[in-house]
Amino acid sequence: MKYIKRVLNIEGDLKRKSQFLFGPRQTGKTSYIKEELEGVRYRFNLLDKKLLKALEEDPALFSGILKREKIDNGIVVIDEIQKLPFLLDEVHELIETSDIHFLLTGSSARKLREKVVNLLGGRAGWKEMFPFVWKEIKDDEIELERIFKTGLLPSIYLSDDPDSDLFDYVSLYLNEEIQAEGVVRSLPSFERFLEVAALCNSEMINYENISKEVGVSRSAVISWFQILYDTLVAFEVPAYRKTKKRKSYSSSKFYLFDLGVLRSILGFEKIEKGSAEYGKFFETWIAMELRAYTSYCCKSKFNILPLCFWRSLSGYEVDFILMEKIAIETKTTRRHTQRDLKGLKALKEEGLFERYILVCNEDYAQLTDDGIEIVPWRIFLDELWSGKILN
Repeated sequence: MKYIKRVLNIEGDLKRKSQFLFGPRQTGKTSYIKEELEGVRYRFNLLDKKLLKALEEDPALFSGILKREKIDNGIVVIDEIQKLPFLLDEVHELIETSDIHFLLTGSSARKLREKVVNLLGGRAGWKEMFPFVWKEIKDDEIELERIFKTGLLPSIYLSDDPDSDLFDYVSLYLNEEIQAEGVVRSLPSFERFLEVAALCNSEMINYENISKEVGVSRSAVISWFQILYDTLVAFEVPAYRKTKKRKSYSSSKFYLFDLGVLRSILGFEKIEKGSAEYGKFFETWIAMELRAYTSYCCKSKFNILPLCFWRSLSGYEVDFILMEKIAIETKTTRRHTQRDLKGLKALKEEGLFERYILVCNEDYAQLTDDGIEIVPWRIFLDELWSGKILN
């Protein structure tokens, strides 16, 4: 299988200090380390059950191996660090007593949060890896239908049988991440919950309705959504609440992390053009791109939401607000109407943002008399990843 170079660049940060690198299963963390990271001296793979058991019984074995190999500098990788959270105590000590910089990868933050473990006291940065983004695959001349079908997990995007691989991916998640670790009492109930959650993709969550639909308590539904966030297969886009002329909702919107996984859970063979699902999948893809862009390319700023959305109590809505500077609406239309612009126009009356953009399926970029930009999605993504949208 060919390797596609990734946007993520962690090497410079690793030269300064150790780093956590988290991302959902099969986002390509292992391949990235093998193909793009130089200076790796030793690697511990905690998916190796024999090694995992040995370290569980004797955590001091970890530093003993490094001493035996005479490794006191360079990069040491620990894959799936959430399997042994207490190993961070050993890592912490070695950071203090050697010149080793650790790269600690994981596909779930759940155990780390549960046990409130030592997160190295600021001695390690935090990076995330996402499925493929536009800048990595745009040379493939892909169409929306391809992205909606396969999703953008590297191994599945490049697969000859994406449907089968996606089914296996969801089954593996349920059996290994959910059932094997005993985080829910009833796997069938959680499977039903996952289907209902997928139906809520790109929407604000109503816990009461989902509780009735699945047949479990509201508190169980809330905890199960947290499992989705902790295992990195879903994310929230918070609400923007600083408008003054129109009051806004405060609830976040919910998204699954990959379009192929979403389609597989929903059981759709394909996403038909013109359907409601087609528009939701398009919105979700743009959410994924914006989220990855803010993580890979934007510096965090105090009191600034990297990505949010706006919905007024009176019914106006704008899909995304990027770095509290750019308002973005998504439509799959090939010719926009005034109705497509009403949310952007309403938000523009607040005078809060630098640009107002409708990302759509039209052929040409243009500017309306109201100062709203109409931008085809390919052009928008090219400009986003080249830094032109925020500049």
